Amino acid sequence: MSDKINDPVEITYNDDSFEEYRRETDPNKRERSYAWQTAIGLQAVDGLKTSDYLKKVAKRNIEGEITIGEARALIESYYKTDRKKEKLLTEEGDTVSARISEMISEQGFTFSVVQYISIHKRLFEGVYKHAGIIRDYNITKKEWVLDGDTVIYGGWPALRDTLEYDISQEKAFDYSGLSMDEIIRHLAVFVSRLWQIHAFEEGNTRTTAVFFIKYLRSLGFDVANDSFEKNSWYFRNAMVRANYNNLQKGVRETTEFLELFLRNLLLDENNRLQNRTMHINGTLKQDHKTVKQDFNDTKQDSCDTKQDFDALTKAGISVRSANNAVKLIHRFGYNIPFGRIDIAGELGITKSPASEILNKLLSIGAIVPVSGFGKGKYKFNWQFFK
Repeated sequence: MSDKINDPVEITYNDDSFEEYRRETDPNKRERSYAWQTAIGLQAVDGLKTSDYLKKVAKRNIEGEITIGEARALIESYYKTDRKKEKLLTEEGDTVSARISEMISEQGFTFSVVQYISIHKRLFEGVYKHAGIIRDYNITKKEWVLDGDTVIYGGWPALRDTLEYDISQEKAFDYSGLSMDEIIRHLAVFVSRLWQIHAFEEGNTRTTAVFFIKYLRSLGFDVANDSFEKNSWYFRNAMVRANYNNLQKGVRETTEFLELFLRNLLLDENNRLQNRTMHINGTLKQDHKTVKQDFNDTKQDSCDTKQDFDALTKAGISVRSANNAVKLIHRFGYNIPFGRIDIAGELGITKSPASEILNKLLSIGAIVPVSGFGKGKYKFNWQFFK
């Protein structure tokens, strides 16, 4: 069981480290670049950062100076030296990124439960003690997009049987005669159900993404674009929404958000993907095709980028505090007042550390006190983040 609220803006951010390869004419470089960008982007779903060293090694592989196997070996040997700070911040992200890139680059694939479990083992061997082992207890995960509620995940006694059933049903499915809209809808249902089983203690989304990418390729799809790099948290939250019902609140499971992601991935469409459009709180919803927004909306969405995080760390607060602040910006924006209790509820912490966060943000000018909403209320100071 987890008491942590899974938030789509936790740690990792998109950057332009691989911008030079986005329009690469050499197909081998383009393919290698896609594998690395996808691998690094997927670390965001578990709140992991990657290092500058990883990016340097990745570029050497993309340029053809070293093989993907040599790149992976360099990354893993890098952390065998005494790098306590780096190990704390980036070891898992770097290690798993290199392994994802290697697996995406490989041609071999079998659509089976054994393959699915082996992907988890290869990705996390030496990282998690339970690599390649199906969990033996039930779990819940508080989700930001569900306002702190959880998806009902697969019950542990039947996890392997459920995996076998879902994969066997997909293997027998006949795609002939279907329109592309129907194909995408079916794929959305399949991958969301596979993810909902949540066969592993940790690393479930990254394992599912790698397995799904390789499956899509086996079906003949070209998935070499930046959808997973830029929108891995959207991908995860879309699967959350595809598996959540709360009829009392008028919320039904829907694959509409996941279908938008897949249309961008498979058809190179440019649908706007915003995490907040999926939030079950109606006040945060808006038409995902709407492109006109006022300044405050734009600033609220910008916490999916590096700008707000950098402004906070440059002001002298820790990485952890900056991450928490970015979560709060994403939730409250620049107009909604909040206090200690609101912070505690959003971050899943007690009142004392919530007060510490308030004091830190107030001391650097990131928040300002407001009146008319009760005692101890604040708003984020948008001028601080300009």
